[in-house]
Amino acid sequence: MISIKNQEDINKKHVESGVSIIDISATYIEETVKIAPTAVIYPGVILEGSTIIEEAVVIGANSQVKDTVVKKGARVNISVVVGAVIGEETEVGPFAYLRPGTNLANNCKVGGFVETKNINVAAKSKIPHLSYVGDADIGSGVNIGCGVITANYNGVNKSRTTIGDNVFVGSNSNLVAPVTLEDNAYIAAGSTITKDVKGEGLAIARARQTEIKDWERPTKR
Repeated sequence: MISIKNQEDINKKHVESGVSIIDISATYIEETVKIAPTAVIYPGVILEGSTIIEEAVVIGANSQVKDTVVKKGARVNISVVVGAVIGEETEVGPFAYLRPGTNLANNCKVGGFVETKNINVAAKSKIPHLSYVGDADIGSGVNIGCGVITANYNGVNKSRTTIGDNVFVGSNSNLVAPVTLEDNAYIAAGSTITKDVKGEGLAIARARQTEIKDWERPTKR
């Protein structure tokens, strides 16, 4: 446990080396953490373990980053990140949870209320909001819609989802692993995908809408 006095010394050394710590008294940085000059650390941040923060990185207020590499120009906003790699110019958060094995390439986005685990994401792919993506390999230029889930666990074993380049996954879709979406596949919103989808294909897996005319709303007895 680092004392308050030691913490102040650690923070001051980082400031002297060129790191911008907005509030030295409200930032916790373990001795093992490495931070490059020009990085910006906002108040309430906790940096732990083998974390490496590269040049021009911004760690937003109240973020916790542990055993993670955050590469040049990336930004972490009000998020928890453990055992991950965040590529250059990649944006995380707000309120994202990156669990161990999350590897994000350059120019990616993992947005608000997204949870990831044990995934590889290639450059320029986006998981913008309200999704769970675990045990998956995702190509470049992919867009994962709001509310998408990779169903990676059947109660006994975990399986992987493979998503090729330039795939579009519509909102509120379930990808039931093991499953592969080939390059340029398109998944219609609200689909539950249980079979592989060929490249350039459109997959729709949902019940048809039915409308009952002149339907009478139930009344209280």
